[in-house]
Amino acid sequence: MQGNVTYALLMTLLAGLATGIGSLIALVTKSTNRKFLSFALGLSAGVMIYISFMEILYNARIELQELYGPRTGEVIVALSFFGGLLVAGVIDKLVPEADNPHELHSLEELSPNRDRHHHRLRRMGVMTALAITIHNFPEGIATFISSLDSASTGAAIAVAVAIHNIPEGIAVSVPIYAATGNRREAFWFSFLSGLAEPLGALVAYLILLPFMSPLLLNCTFAAVAGIMIYISLDELLPSAREYGYHHISILGLVIGMAVMAVSLILL
Repeated sequence: MQGNVTYALLMTLLAGLATGIGSLIALVTKSTNRKFLSFALGLSAGVMIYISFMEILYNARIELQELYGPRTGEVIVALSFFGGLLVAGVIDKLVPEADNPHELHSLEELSPNRDRHHHRLRRMGVMTALAITIHNFPEGIATFISSLDSASTGAAIAVAVAIHNIPEGIAVSVPIYAATGNRREAFWFSFLSGLAEPLGALVAYLILLPFMSPLLLNCTFAAVAGIMIYISLDELLPSAREYGYHHISILGLVIGMAVMAVSLILL
């Protein structure tokens, strides 16, 4: 178990640190590759949606039906799934719409300009970092729990989360650097916002794990599936469309699902 916990914590940490990758891209790149970001976000959504319905939710449903019978098990898994959706929705509601962490910024905005209301821009970057921190917390729990159950599933979810953390890192860095001209400050705000992922994992480890039973474990899996479906439908796909390449994002979605389907078959 200890080895599994270490692996799960590592996967969550790597997923969270991807915001730093996004920040580095923002600070060294002069133009936005919108096609790539649309495709990557679609791919991430495809991985999350497929693995949520075909692996995590399915396995939770089978286990709970074996424990409590077909009808009762079905009711428990449905309540847990929609509970996960509700948790993600409540967290999303807590963040003011004006400080939406998925408000897109292009790298062309990156040049610092003191005439562009730099106080407002800096506040936007800081609030975006705070909002991303709040959003990343349940993602950390989802990645940790999934990695604890299955190394391959956890790795797939960690990669999907890392992919969608890259544009979030850009979203933090662009306004802060545009306001201050300080690359170090822009990078660290972005980097630190990603640490909410391993923080969520630590909370899951310290609070959830000691009380884990077959019922709680599978309810948590169903809730994790709900959280990831919400993230995919409310954050990833809308963000991918905003980059202006709807069909490319759908192509990424399909390829993400196909990759996960092949992976599950081979494993």
